Amino acid sequence: MTKTLKGLGAALALALPFVAQSPVHAADDALIQRGAYLAKLGDCVACHSVPHGKPFAGGLPMNTPMGKIYTTNITPDPDTGIGRYTEEDFARALREGVAKDGHNLYPAMPYPSYAKVNDDDVKAMYAYFMSGVAPVQQTNRESDIAWPLNMRWPLKLWNVVFLEKGIYQDKPGKDVAWNRGAYIIQGLGHCGSCHTPRGIAFQEMALDESGSAFLTGAALDGWFAANLTGEHNVGLGRWSDADLTAFLKTGANAHASAFGSMTSVTNNSTQAANDTDIAAMTRYLKSLPPAGGTGAPPYSYDARATKVSLTRPANDPGARVYAAYCMHCHSVDGRGFAPLLAPLAGNPNVLEHDASSLINVTLNGTGDLVIQGIPAPYPMPKYAPVLTDKQIADVLTFIRAGWNNGAPAVSVEDVAKLRKSTQAAR
Repeated sequence: MTKTLKGLGAALALALPFVAQSPVHAADDALIQRGAYLAKLGDCVACHSVPHGKPFAGGLPMNTPMGKIYTTNITPDPDTGIGRYTEEDFARALREGVAKDGHNLYPAMPYPSYAKVNDDDVKAMYAYFMSGVAPVQQTNRESDIAWPLNMRWPLKLWNVVFLEKGIYQDKPGKDVAWNRGAYIIQGLGHCGSCHTPRGIAFQEMALDESGSAFLTGAALDGWFAANLTGEHNVGLGRWSDADLTAFLKTGANAHASAFGSMTSVTNNSTQAANDTDIAAMTRYLKSLPPAGGTGAPPYSYDARATKVSLTRPANDPGARVYAAYCMHCHSVDGRGFAPLLAPLAGNPNVLEHDASSLINVTLNGTGDLVIQGIPAPYPMPKYAPVLTDKQIADVLTFIRAGWNNGAPAVSVEDVAKLRKSTQAAR
């Protein structure tokens, strides 16, 4: 689903040091194990840990339109973490975005999604974070957002307008699997945080399937988080249940491979989901009607024109770059060697109008998918040191036109802009 947010995904969960009180730390093993599983469904570790740092100690930088913010320490350390939180404090922060000392959290923390988490799951997660996570003394870092934009009180008004309180309620007429999938996708999974467009106030344009914008894809932190509706070209319309299950478990299938923040989601979250929950998420997502998209005719594969271009690459600058740098992995026919090497023909991310993800992954590569402890053998390398902005624009324009993809050209200016922004963020 994309960095999100997780993107800015699950950032800033519990900011700044807190006032002393003593929570109950004792919990039985089964409850702690349940909480550990739920924390994986929520992918908490991805945002609240830095590479090579201690789990849940915070410090990961996240880019926002106002400036950079840093995720917080959610270990049970009593002074720099959440060790003095009661269960009620924890629930309020999780579901309402209000810390123990009363300050409001930025909505980069996906509490509008977590508002749907039920009481039993909150209890289990609290038990895990208090009794199953090692305390780490690490002071939270202030945001880089300048005054007066760093003031928190306007967030109280934001919550009045945009926060929908109340745990998820099963929808009448829907089966158990559908409702379980909806609960995970809308709640702990907080898929909408990355995959739903946001409005001018940084609010998600829809929080469930009743809104037409829900999970229709969104630009986020230099990536475009894909459309997850049944849209034929850029969504999941051509994916079978087995295709979607494979993607959730391994980050790759016959249509696409994970990139950007979705790599971390696969590594830390979805691959850990049990078969029942994977089936439920698949059931729910595959029930969503087509929405969003580009309005293009349904994709159908046709390689004839592209094969001609690749036999005469001197006539096409994009074909020259493709033949030199891309063809050995993605093949003349554009179908790659899925799921090990992603297809480009008909890939929803290639067909998407917004080319941010293609530019970003070409410039910067992507992290390793690590499934059951084994890294993927053929990660996408970074070409920023090798290819110019024009070469990248040329090859992506060639790919987006090739094999009947029919997607718009990529400009040199778009590549230069993303190169600058992604390098500055490192």
